[in-house]
Amino acid sequence: MIVKEDFLNKIRGLFGLNLYEARIWTALLSRGVSTAGELSDIGDVPRSRAYDVLESLEKKGFIVMKLGKPIKYLAIEPGQVVDKVKRYVGNETNERIKRLDELKGGDVLNELGALHNQGVDFIEPADLAGAIRGRHNIYTHLEAMVKGAQKSIVIMTTSKGLMRKIEALRPELNRLKKKGVNIRIAAPLSKDAEGAIKSVSTVAEIKHATHVNARFCIVDEKDLMFMVLNDEDVHPTYDVGVWVQTPYFASAMQKMFDANWNQMKPSNTVFK
Repeated sequence: MIVKEDFLNKIRGLFGLNLYEARIWTALLSRGVSTAGELSDIGDVPRSRAYDVLESLEKKGFIVMKLGKPIKYLAIEPGQVVDKVKRYVGNETNERIKRLDELKGGDVLNELGALHNQGVDFIEPADLAGAIRGRHNIYTHLEAMVKGAQKSIVIMTTSKGLMRKIEALRPELNRLKKKGVNIRIAAPLSKDAEGAIKSVSTVAEIKHATHVNARFCIVDEKDLMFMVLNDEDVHPTYDVGVWVQTPYFASAMQKMFDANWNQMKPSNTVFK
């Protein structure tokens, strides 16, 4: 092998290659031009697989096959490969999004929905809970929670968390306000957040929280998600949220929020 295993793993993740493809490609890059047999030896890939792997790399645009005998392969410059992979990933993503959009209202989605409704009948209340790891996943779940709101949304967060949530949820908050959903957000307000606050001032009531340090969201007094760590002390990858669907606990949390809400200053008095 001419490269270390951890580098090969990086290549696989970045370029979407399997192990043999990564080995053959890096072997060819080190040689410039080579035969399948030579690449098999250098890359430690079984000869029985070398031609299949080279054919796959050729289809993906990583290499080209030279004319003549013996058959040799030429490595494409890595910068060009990056551009090709970006186009491929973009096209594949757009195609997948199109197929997913086509599912709406179709038989497949209806059948999946029927299966889910059937499964819900067997769920115990204690099962409607889960731990969500990583800030990206937390915000994805938070958006799904908010999207289903019918009556109310309350959010308690940090100053930086306020800006992140406004950026992530603004389209949904605008839509829900038109439906008559009551939206309240509490956070320690800083000058840095003034622009973000103004962008949602017509759809959400925002107040300055000085004595409560917490991160949670309650939807319709039944869906609750709270974050267990201070976002100042944790890397986004290791952030953890706990989601529960329980009117008993969520309504109790909202009553505590309401009691503090009445003591908080409105945002329009903070930035005077």
